[in-house]
Amino acid sequence: MMSYVYLALAIIAEVVATSSLKASQEFTRFWPSVVVVVGYGLAFYTLTLALRTLPVGIAYAFWAGLGIVLVTLIGFLVYGERPDLPAVLGLAMIVGGVVVIQAFSSVTPH
Repeated sequence: MMSYVYLALAIIAEVVATSSLKASQEFTRFWPSVVVVVGYGLAFYTLTLALRTLPVGIAYAFWAGLGIVLVTLIGFLVYGERPDLPAVLGLAMIVGGVVVIQAFSSVTPH
């Protein structure tokens, strides 16, 4: 169960770091740039902790898939970036894929 906690922390850290990239203005603003570097460092570290027990492909599917959806949500809420219908459908398929992996894959611990 701790592996999922580490994976959740990795996802949160990656989302914070990725969302801060735009605010860093190409690394010309100090504090947003610090958030990017620290966030990615924390994301990769906690991902390695999750990989103690989770298969790398499954962990990466969760990390990337949920990260994409959450970054898109933050882009909408913070930066006013509105996804169009094809983007929303694609995001729904990503979420569906993560749900299928979690619910039905024999590779993931249940």
